[in-house]
Amino acid sequence: MKQPTKVVVVVEVVLVEVVEVVIVVLLVVVVVVVVVVVVVVVVVVVVVVVVVVVVE
Repeated sequence: MKQPTKVVVVVEVVLVEVVEVVIVVLLVVVVVVVVVVVVVVVVVVVVVVVVVVVVE
């Protein structure tokens, strides 16, 4: 009986670790996406302002 419970504990620990890693990766991906969106918006705004200024 002892071996199966050990295996189950190991599997649970591994699952917890995997879930934590997945959560961290998801967070990183979300942060990267947000940063990219912000950068793109800023670049677009700057380009629009420059074009407007140059045209006027």
